[in-house]
Amino acid sequence: MYKILVLNLGSTSTKIAYYEDEACIIKTNIEHPAEEIKQFNHFMEQNKYRENYIKKFMSENNVDISELDVIVSRGGHTKPLEGGVYRVCEEMLEQQASGLYGQHPCDLGSKIAYEMCEKIKAVPLVVDPPITDEFEPLARLSGHPMIERRSSFHALSHKATAKRYARENGLKYDELNLIVVHLGGGVSVAPHRKGRMIDGDNGLEGDGAYSTNRTGALPVGDLVKLCFSGKYTYEQVRKMINGNGGLMAYLGESDVKTIESNAKHDEKAALYLDGMVYQVCKNIGSCGTVLYGKVDAILVTGGIAYSGSIVQKIKDRCEFIAPVVVYPGENEMESLARGAFEGLKGDEPIRDFNESTTVTA
Repeated sequence: MYKILVLNLGSTSTKIAYYEDEACIIKTNIEHPAEEIKQFNHFMEQNKYRENYIKKFMSENNVDISELDVIVSRGGHTKPLEGGVYRVCEEMLEQQASGLYGQHPCDLGSKIAYEMCEKIKAVPLVVDPPITDEFEPLARLSGHPMIERRSSFHALSHKATAKRYARENGLKYDELNLIVVHLGGGVSVAPHRKGRMIDGDNGLEGDGAYSTNRTGALPVGDLVKLCFSGKYTYEQVRKMINGNGGLMAYLGESDVKTIESNAKHDEKAALYLDGMVYQVCKNIGSCGTVLYGKVDAILVTGGIAYSGSIVQKIKDRCEFIAPVVVYPGENEMESLARGAFEGLKGDEPIRDFNESTTVTA
């Protein structure tokens, strides 16, 4: 029996879970008070602060650190890598700390996993980090040589959902063509061909469908005019694209449950919610062409996938392409634990970061 500790750090929360093989024994979501967080200038300074909460969780639930086989964290921002299970090492941590490839509290999570494993037998791992890049050359072309499309979306969710579908249907992920749709705070749609995410949309940077608080792709000419209007700073425009875009911009609200309820009597709420679903469906259709129409299934996951009405609208527009299968919820903790478990069993190789394939343009 493998004993697995799972860490998933957000800006104001620390999710922790303890697994034995595939079974979740105990889990929690610690919300950190703003007055505690504000004492730090940067989240990378919070390692001891967060670690104390993790150790408290372990103590209260009789999880013996010396008996752990692995501590797995949501992966951080490094050079682009192929998807998989990676052992955390010092070079990985150095790249994350540099901020060169992006920054998120998950960068701190892998650092904590590494430090906690230094004096015990457990192995520190990350699974399908957000910089996972399996794009084909055609997918990188933007229309101008100074700008390249890059892979940056919900890789952990996408890979875990695709593998779950394959596993539950007695199939092999690397023999399937799938379109995976993540519907959460962000939205991403990607074609998976024979085990590789060969294209995808970067919602953080203004690509794909609009979501709860992101604009997705905008008309470029009008965006350029807005940027040079003199009315907005760089930071303000960035916030419009990611944070104050999408449903938040249209309705001043980003909670889909609330918007769905309002849509019953508010035509604007109904219109803008339908607009998000419409754009998601357009992206699904475009992924179908990337796969030459040979699609085994369309998989829908994420918190918004709990909405029966939204899922039905996706089915109405897209089931002519392939069957739509729904896996609601974020499922990040389960995905991390599963990846670590498969690595320990040898079903997935545990990769060396320094010897890994780096994707280049």
